Amino acid sequence: MTAKWMTRAGAGAIAALLLLTPSVVTAATVVDLADQAWTLTNDARNISVPGKVPSQVHLDLFAAGTISDPYLGLNDIDLRWVALSNWTYTTHVRGLHGLGQNTTAHTYLLFNGLDTFANVSFCGQHVATTDNQFRQYRFNITDHVAACRLPAGGGAAVSSSHRLSASRNNNNNGSAEPELRVHLTSAPLVAQQIADQPGQETWPWGIEGVFEFPHRQFIRKEQSDFGWDWGPAFAPAGIWQPAWIHQLEPARDDDLVVTNVALDIHRVGQVNNLPPDQTADWVLNASIDVLGGLPAGAVLQYAVAECSQPSGVVVARGNLTAVNNTGDVITGVVTVPARSVALWWPNGMGAQTLYNVTVDVVAPASGRVLASVSRRTGFRTIVVNMEPVSDEQIALGVQPGNNWHFEINGHPFYAKGSNFVPPDAFWPRVTADRLRQLLGAAVAGHQNMLRVWASGVYGPDALYDLADELGLLLWSEFEFGDALYPVGADFLVSIAREAHYQVRRTVHHPSLAVWAGGNELENLELWLVNHTAPDTLPRYRGEYETLFLRTLLPAVYGNSRGLTYMPSSTNNGYLRLDAPDSPFPWVPRYNNRTAGALYGVTEWYDYAAADAFDTRRFPVGRFANEFGFHAMPSVASWREVVARDADLRWDAPAVVLRNHHPPPGGIVSNDAAYRTASQGMAEMATAIGAYYPQPDKRPVAHLGHGSTLTLNDDTAAGAAAAAVANFSAWCHASQVFQADWLRQQIFFYRAGSGQPNRQLGALYWQLNDVWQAPTWATVEYSGRWKVGHYATRDAFQPVVAATVPDPTTGVLRVYAVSDLWAPVQGVLHLDWVAWSGALLNVTSPTPWWSIHSVYGNHTATGKNITTTTTTASVSLPFTVGALNSTLVAEIDVHKLTAATGGGGGGGIDPRAGLLVARLEATGTPIAAMTGGHNSASNTTTTTTHNTTSATRTNFAHTAVYTPVPLKDARLVDPGLTVRPVTTGSGNQNSNSTAVEVQATTGTSVWTWLALADADAGRVVVAWDDNGFLLRKGETRRIGYRVLSGASAGWLRRVTVQSTWNDTLAT
Repeated sequence: MTAKWMTRAGAGAIAALLLLTPSVVTAATVVDLADQAWTLTNDARNISVPGKVPSQVHLDLFAAGTISDPYLGLNDIDLRWVALSNWTYTTHVRGLHGLGQNTTAHTYLLFNGLDTFANVSFCGQHVATTDNQFRQYRFNITDHVAACRLPAGGGAAVSSSHRLSASRNNNNNGSAEPELRVHLTSAPLVAQQIADQPGQETWPWGIEGVFEFPHRQFIRKEQSDFGWDWGPAFAPAGIWQPAWIHQLEPARDDDLVVTNVALDIHRVGQVNNLPPDQTADWVLNASIDVLGGLPAGAVLQYAVAECSQPSGVVVARGNLTAVNNTGDVITGVVTVPARSVALWWPNGMGAQTLYNVTVDVVAPASGRVLASVSRRTGFRTIVVNMEPVSDEQIALGVQPGNNWHFEINGHPFYAKGSNFVPPDAFWPRVTADRLRQLLGAAVAGHQNMLRVWASGVYGPDALYDLADELGLLLWSEFEFGDALYPVGADFLVSIAREAHYQVRRTVHHPSLAVWAGGNELENLELWLVNHTAPDTLPRYRGEYETLFLRTLLPAVYGNSRGLTYMPSSTNNGYLRLDAPDSPFPWVPRYNNRTAGALYGVTEWYDYAAADAFDTRRFPVGRFANEFGFHAMPSVASWREVVARDADLRWDAPAVVLRNHHPPPGGIVSNDAAYRTASQGMAEMATAIGAYYPQPDKRPVAHLGHGSTLTLNDDTAAGAAAAAVANFSAWCHASQVFQADWLRQQIFFYRAGSGQPNRQLGALYWQLNDVWQAPTWATVEYSGRWKVGHYATRDAFQPVVAATVPDPTTGVLRVYAVSDLWAPVQGVLHLDWVAWSGALLNVTSPTPWWSIHSVYGNHTATGKNITTTTTTASVSLPFTVGALNSTLVAEIDVHKLTAATGGGGGGGIDPRAGLLVARLEATGTPIAAMTGGHNSASNTTTTTTHNTTSATRTNFAHTAVYTPVPLKDARLVDPGLTVRPVTTGSGNQNSNSTAVEVQATTGTSVWTWLALADADAGRVVVAWDDNGFLLRKGETRRIGYRVLSGASAGWLRRVTVQSTWNDTLAT
């Protein structure tokens, strides 16, 4: 990396440093503004309450009791006045020197984030205005300090001989200490004012995705603050990140404040977007931004130390070379031998080896350390390979076109994961523990990648730090989405500085996988332009390239040689990739397609219930980055925000108005919003009715664990309890449909790893909730796992049996799928099982299966077996290649069920049972090949690049296929029982580590462990498995982890249910 390359993109402000403080070396005075006493005021409403930094207006009003919890009830509607008002934060700063004096000290006001339109004044003097939530702002207020006249006795840190007398009429509100004032203007009102300006840019109809507040594309604020189809529109304002005042002495060369550090690690010779030479040494490029003056001739020294060793063994040290010092930025580079460090690997692929890299700024003559910074990092390469499919790949059966997959340390891998949205509408209350719980759910779910969705905020360092530790790759995006954006000069300058800082802030994290320009820009926004106003496409495509290729791409290429950049989350790759320093290095493909060729990424949403499991409609591509269906949260989550159980109804306004799919499309009446939201509620209800028994809970005399239930209780209490139970059953059924649908899509995509499209990634929408509402999340706001999280965890296991039905032909295909890097051998057992528990009586003149194998070792590979059989079970051996799938069996279900009871081609009653596909296999885990620790399984091996028998592991997976929807199946009571499994003294309390579940009288599908109502709101538990199949007589032991909360004796009250229970009193 050359010094010129790392030069700043522009002087002035840099983007927000989330959840971090700047590194202060020896500043003369540091005032942490979090320690000051703040007041939040709104004169128009006569509101004055204590404020905090960092915070936001809603949170401070809530803390003061002025408003109730913003998440309670319909407060997202009732509290709109907060977002549409202007607010002022005021404090009187204690501890400053030199007030009213011409001193040599330089004073800086440093904000890590202002949300969003702020007018800052100090001691009655204007300092600056801001308009970008994502930038770090630093203001030189030296002259303001010198001109600050205080009343007698003012300025606590100034000696009496230097105090200036002044009248109380001094624009400082008579305070003896200087007033710092931050006035915040309503973001929705400013956005409207900008949109209303004469000559303002407009777009064709439908280009701006309006959720609630309009015109978000004109402002640099968290886009989902104006509403989204999974979240509210609070549009908060505040000093949302830490802030300080620094006073520095220029005469002291060690009086510095480090405000940002870029630490880029890449292979020698590596260029962006292209796979590097994996045998090359590493390049470490460090660039440090400071407040204060760096002396000429300053030296940069570095050390790389192991994090895993208590002593921090240093593996490399020395001086950086090619040092470039501009006074406020100093840059240097060094080569680190590859043999000196170990690689960092994602979850399931090896060790997350981390190192502390320390860089010291050293005075040239004295050798004194003027500033020192340390960043925890890892050595890895991660590339999105979008290169043309090679002749060698085509010869292996890969469809021509371009690749689209990730490669870690030179290895293609299957990206398994989900999309991450803001975990709260108010970021100041998001804790590191909350992030750890969410990322822990992803790791436990066999995920190795999260897409940090655009239109929220840039991920805080706490998020990247946790991902570094846990081995989660973070697909990261600039904060633009579902809109096209203006390209005025001032707007672009602000964006360039925002992007420049954010890339530099995050580049050292090994979890950072890719930078995308924004969300759904190419596949949706430009597509809409082409379909609604095709004559304007050249104009808007040019503006798109101005922002996303000429403004954002240089921020990535200018601060890293190891990162991939792409202008849009969903894209078809590039036509050509030129040198990184060329004027236009990325030439987009757009829709320039060659017949018969395949390109790019897919996303898929279909809310028609009839299409849900029609695999013909699923997109065939190289990678799936969005797909999902919405579902209700559990009753425990609803009770966190709904005040009365009487409102726990599917059609209650308190429930329906929290559903924002479809979005209201603006600020509309509650009646209009209800009508729109009812469409999404109907989609969920229709899906339930199409595939599952319709919940219909009847009143009962008593609800309780182990109680005898008396049906048809006519009391008001019985009816109320039944109504809540019925609502709960509908919520659960919506989750079952979501889980079923997600698992089917994942199976389809993973089976594509061995098909011509060579599909190597599935990221479902979405991992987490921003609040308690019907959304696409698989983890609820309070951390509870929906059924869908257990289902995706199951589908993401390393080796699975993937069932892929074709409803048109009636053929069910069963694949063995492996994401391991070495071949896997095993057996697939297929059993037709009756709901009563016995094997079905299959009568068919020919086998009901056909066997196949890509790497076949069968005597009848790819051919039907023609001998007559009446067995309901068959075991088929298979071999599946590295990172691949094998079609093991095909079953003509239509033929098998055409003449139920024998004769013709028939053999089973499709209502009488289900097909159970049990896979048993052995293979070598990736972590065993890379010599590393596997975060998901917590197993360790020291074998490197070896597939000996000592490293081989057994894998097992079970998939289920029902020939008819469960609503039409002849289900029987499976006779489920559950009991705690105890250890130690045998007391069924704290010593219980698991539960045992048994089906005593029949086959149980969607077997679900649940906490009793009294416990569900107090403790959050993740089970080792849930929503599973349980055959008659089968007993399973299920462990658990308490994620949060406590409730004495909760394990004794755990309940178990299955689909059979949906229509029964509970």
